[in-house]
Amino acid sequence: MNTLPIILTGDRPTGSLHLGHYVGSLRQRVALQQDHQQYVLIADLQGLTDNGSNPQKIRDNIPQVLADYLAVGIDPTLTTICLQSALPALAELTVLYMNIVTVARVERNPTVKNEIAQKGFTRSLPVGFMAYPISQAADITAFKAEMVPVGDDQLPMIEQTNEIVHKMNSLFSSPVLRPCQALLS
Repeated sequence: MNTLPIILTGDRPTGSLHLGHYVGSLRQRVALQQDHQQYVLIADLQGLTDNGSNPQKIRDNIPQVLADYLAVGIDPTLTTICLQSALPALAELTVLYMNIVTVARVERNPTVKNEIAQKGFTRSLPVGFMAYPISQAADITAFKAEMVPVGDDQLPMIEQTNEIVHKMNSLFSSPVLRPCQALLS
């Protein structure tokens, strides 16, 4: 049985990864794979949340993101690389969690607020975009991640994930989900 701490990280395949990705997260992933059970998710479904009218863009970038991972030294013998859409349980878990998270709670998430403003969504806000923090929580809990590398701007996502964990665990006689911690990158 593997007792290494579990990490989940990943990227939306909306374009090629660049130097900012390397400095911000890829370099850390290469180091973490040595002493953690690491999962790297190519989050193609989340990529559609603001690219729904251009799914080909997401499809076309999946091989490039994978190649970028390998080029920087992410070793598939040490790190499990997954395509989000290839794991239907993640979508099922997202839908389940959507039933216990209120719209008001998602609207209070400062990361979501900032991204809505940044992307210029006003009256044309896709529901999927609004719900992507719930999708991230499904990803994190499905992999039983103990740590999630994030920047300061993503801390509200970890908080919201742990709220979902607490709420789900309160529905059962014993805990079924594990809370996670932010690993600041």
